[in-house]
Amino acid sequence: MITADRNKLILLLPDDFLGKQIEVIAFVIEEAKSKAADLKKTKTFSAIQLDTRGFKFNRDEANER
Repeated sequence: MITADRNKLILLLPDDFLGKQIEVIAFVIEEAKSKAADLKKTKTFSAIQLDTRGFKFNRDEANER
């Protein structure tokens, strides 16, 4: 992670990167944390209520192919 003090930023790359295409992604860390927190807040499962009174499990029927 880098904190820039100007609009211009210089990265020193290893020699084996020379002549190769690289990808640099820049974003503000606070925004990334808030987006991650928003994703965690979303419900991924909502409970379902079923009335199973009177239900009889039939193992043979369940194993039929």
